[in-house]
Amino acid sequence: MNMDCIVIVFAKAPIAGFAKTRLAAAIGEDAAATLAARMIDETLRHAVAADVGSVILYCTPDVTHPVFVQAQATYSIPLAQQDEGDIGQRMYSAMTIALRDYPRAILIGTDIPALDAQAIRQAAQDLRQHPVVFIPAQDGGYVLTGLSRMIPEIFEGIDWSTSRVMEQTRNKLSQRGIRWIEYPPLRDIDAPEDLPFVPAEWLA
Repeated sequence: MNMDCIVIVFAKAPIAGFAKTRLAAAIGEDAAATLAARMIDETLRHAVAADVGSVILYCTPDVTHPVFVQAQATYSIPLAQQDEGDIGQRMYSAMTIALRDYPRAILIGTDIPALDAQAIRQAAQDLRQHPVVFIPAQDGGYVLTGLSRMIPEIFEGIDWSTSRVMEQTRNKLSQRGIRWIEYPPLRDIDAPEDLPFVPAEWLA
């Protein structure tokens, strides 16, 4: 294993009524929570299989949910609690801590079935030559960000959870003259219309 990269996985506790609430309108709160738990496990499996360095699971609202505790045991990874604030503040905090100890850091969520070990491996490799890598989301956000140095501006003044996230992030990088690598967009699973893109066995 290379030890100069860390993969940060952001996860929300798979609690009925708390996780994947938009999906719950179509499949029910319990099924949405079960799917969320499956996606956490699949994401961690790919993150570990990528073999690019350490993996850490950043949890919200805390680290005590049984799915998190089981993941820690299954994958031999540490758990951390996400900071307070919006998603930008929480990502900024996690990335700042990571880049103190590692020259490269990748941050991903848990709701992207197509984000596999090879994609993570490619991002880690490209971070050796580039300060920033992204995989955009088809809804206008992004599903992976990787940094080889801290760039606070990309976490500030962004309209999070809107279709403008990736566009605003690109503009901030361009204004600073920072070049980045961007891969083809992937679909994240947030709403009922995304369900056809979930592997059938995950919904069984």
